[in-house]
This record gives sequence, structure tokens and C-alpha cells, in this order.
Amino acid sequence: MTALLGAALGAGLLLVLSPWLWPRSSRRPSTGRLARRLVDRLTAAGLQGIPLRAFAAVSLLFAIAGWGLLFGVTGIPVVAAVAGAVAGALPSGIVSWRANARRRAARGAWPDLLDHLVASLRAGVPLPEALASLATAGPASLRVAFARFGRDYEATANFSLCLDGVKEQLADPVADRIVETLRLARQVGGTELLAVLRALASGLREEAATRAELEARQSWVTNAAKLGVAAPWLVLLLLCTRPEAAAAYASPGGVTLILGGVGVSIVAYRVMLAIGRLPEEGRWFR
Repeated sequence: MTALLGAALGAGLLLVLSPWLWPRSSRRPSTGRLARRLVDRLTAAGLQGIPLRAFAAVSLLFAIAGWGLLFGVTGIPVVAAVAGAVAGALPSGIVSWRANARRRAARGAWPDLLDHLVASLRAGVPLPEALASLATAGPASLRVAFARFGRDYEATANFSLCLDGVKEQLADPVADRIVETLRLARQVGGTELLAVLRALASGLREEAATRAELEARQSWVTNAAKLGVAAPWLVLLLLCTRPEAAAAYASPGGVTLILGGVGVSIVAYRVMLAIGRLPEEGRWFR
């Protein structure tokens, strides 16, 4: 019953705040560093239409629901608070997972896209038309961005502005490099564009193969570390279903133990991610 009341309270708060979360008139997005990183993450995950305030409201709703559910099950405020914090971070984790999955898929698609682009340019197709043709001939995961490029170019005939739209929608370092290469070739001309694109495609293939091998070797270690962090908390939840254990963890000593465990888990998880993380290329051309 408590969990249902908590979920109802969260839904009510979301409805009350909805006029400010989803206003009729569009407003300029936040320009802070954290907001910009979150916008890039949402864009990389294919969720660029979600406002930041709506995302924050959903995270808050998850936190309230997680707190209410665990408080109803265990009756221990500190355990419920930890569960609420984890539940509140769940939307951000889902966005990060989706963004990483899309980036891995795009990493294998970029060389094929460059091959299609080089073939079109060698056949004498103008650069704007060659890019627009990628909406049908390119990899499926990248077609939407180039379909938008084709529509925008038909409407404005502004090559540079349409390339900016591709960069904004893809939010990928490789896309930034390709777009800036094409922009430079369009502005100053030259005969080395095909050679540059072929060299870039070859380098991307080698990088994707190396990264895939490293990720395959590290995945079992990373998954084991995640299980090692989650297992003690699952045991704690099972113990808290017993009244005597719940009373012990609700005492000052039990609260101290839980808070200490939270700190150790956070540090261990962050260290595990830092050790297992492969370097990612940053976005320089923005």
C-alpha cells in the first residue's frame, strides 16, 4: 500500500509540474556544461526530442517510486533512500547504455558509409547528392540523419548549414571528422578527398576490430565486477524482510554500516569502470 501511495504521489507531482516541463512555446536549451553533456548523451541515444526538465522529472519519479517500494517492503528509511537514489539514476543509466549501444553499432557502419560515399563520388555524383543518396544506400542505422540532410538541402541549398544538422543529429566524433572533411573539400576544393575518405575508412575498420577484441576480453571481468557490487545489496534486501534483521539495520549501528557499504560500493564501482573503460574519442568540431 505504501508503494502505491508513493507512486501516486510521484505521478501527481509530475502532473502538477507538467505545464512547466512541457510548455507550449519552445525555449532555448541550457548551455551549462552538465546540461550540454546530457543533451549530447540523449542525442547519441536517439532521444533528442526529450526536454531536460522532463528527463529530470522522470528521474525524480523513479526515485520516489523506488523509495516508496523499498520503504513498504523493509520499513527502513536508509535502505529506502539508497533504493531511491539507485532508481533515480536508472534513467541516466538506460540513456548511457543506449548511447553506447548506438555508438558501437555506428562504429561498424561508418566504413561502409564511406565506401558508398566514395563510390558515388567516383561515379561523378556531386557531393550534396552523394550525401543525400546515403539515405537509401547507406547503413540503416545512419540513414535518418542523411535523409534529413537531403530534405534540408532541397529546402535551403545551404551545404554548410545542412552539414551542421547532420552533426547535431548524430552527435558522434567520427561524424564530426567526416563532416568537417567534406566541408573543407566543398569550400577549398582539391583532388585528395577520395584518398582521404578511403584512408579514414581503413583506419576506422582497424580501430573497430581492435576495440571489439578488447571489449570481448574485458566483458567477463566487467560483468563479474558488477555482479560483485550488486550481490551484497541483494542479500541485504532479503535479510531486511525478516523483522529481527530489519530492526538491527534500523539501529544507529546498522545505518552506519549501510552508509559505509554505500560509500565502498560507489568507490569500487567507479574504480572498476575506470579500469575497464576504453578511451573514447572526444568531439572537437562542435
